[in-house]
Amino acid sequence: MLSHIQAKLLIVDDLPENLLALEALIKGDDRAVYQAGSADQALSLLLEHEFALAILDVQMPGMNGFELAELMRGTEKTKHIPIVFVSAAAREMNYAFKGYESGAVDFLHKPLDTVAVKSKVTVFVELYRQRKALDRQLQALERSQQEQQQLLEQLQVARADLERAVRMRDDFMSIVSHEVRTPLNGLILETQLRKLHLAKDNADAFTLDKMRAMVERDERQINSLIRLIEDMLDVSRIRTGKLSISPSRFDLGQLVSGLVENFASQAAAAGSVIDLECSAGVEGFWDEFRIEQVIANLLSNALRYGRKRPVHVRVLEDAGMACIEVRDEGIGISPENQQRIFQQFERVTSNHSVAGLGLGLYISEQIVLAHGGRIGVSSAEGEGATFRVLLPLVCEMHEEHESGRPQATSV
Repeated sequence: MLSHIQAKLLIVDDLPENLLALEALIKGDDRAVYQAGSADQALSLLLEHEFALAILDVQMPGMNGFELAELMRGTEKTKHIPIVFVSAAAREMNYAFKGYESGAVDFLHKPLDTVAVKSKVTVFVELYRQRKALDRQLQALERSQQEQQQLLEQLQVARADLERAVRMRDDFMSIVSHEVRTPLNGLILETQLRKLHLAKDNADAFTLDKMRAMVERDERQINSLIRLIEDMLDVSRIRTGKLSISPSRFDLGQLVSGLVENFASQAAAAGSVIDLECSAGVEGFWDEFRIEQVIANLLSNALRYGRKRPVHVRVLEDAGMACIEVRDEGIGISPENQQRIFQQFERVTSNHSVAGLGLGLYISEQIVLAHGGRIGVSSAEGEGATFRVLLPLVCEMHEEHESGRPQATSV
């Protein structure tokens, strides 16, 4: 490592011949020598470079070597540079004592002892190179510690994510088992009851009216199972980018009106009603089945969390977008929950007695985004919630259809 570190040496003397002679004496492959003919030139170089050693002539016109040393010791960038003074003055003038007072590490008298000068300069060069190598090692160690700390933080985040994923999986399995068991239990009980009637030859249990009621109950339970399975399949399709979108032109108001009519019995069972305000001629180029899926989910949620109060639905145009609003007067959604309800397996309430896998809003958002639209919610706890779906009236899928390119897309 030391072979890659070059030391810089500064020599300061007002006589060019002295500079040349000293440079010839101390130069080497592991060092670069910089010359300064005055203290001012030396200060400029000191501010520009990092030196391993400064060799200063004491007697110079203007600012002498001692004054230059005092300036160096008073400057943060240069105060740690070793200083060696050189003087031709007689020893009895006590220049050496003054030099040491100025912060020098050595004092050399002229004529110079070439062997001593080379040896001393080599020592300072090696000390500098070892110090720089140690600094680099410390910096590398600090970087390594920082990287290790970052890795540790990443591992902690990954562990937290994994623990959350495990909790989500456990919660999901608990919800799935509950949601699947409910319709299955209904079907099992219905089957056992019919077997009991058959065993007793009870023909009265199979009158036409009773058979209709049985079929309706069976159909509800089977549809519940189908919805659960479809939700899980849709999540799988979304994750793999295979959720199919097949757009065609249709009237959004007619679709919503039909859905509201179909939800009338469900609303009545929930002790609620659905009122509809629908603008005429809101047409666009969307996947009718998928948009129906989104609106049906919003209506189901509004009835589920609406506290038996009316649900209000609006269909209109807004700034070049088709808009569907579904507003309930129910329990409302807190600000923190508004951020998470569009994620997988998240619900307004953690109460497992409330039906659903917590996938409906996640799937709905993905469907809306696939159409180039957006979905959002505004709500406050205890004040109901308004879900707003915006769909572009003209979108890429429409243009592809008009140009004769394939219509179906996957997301």
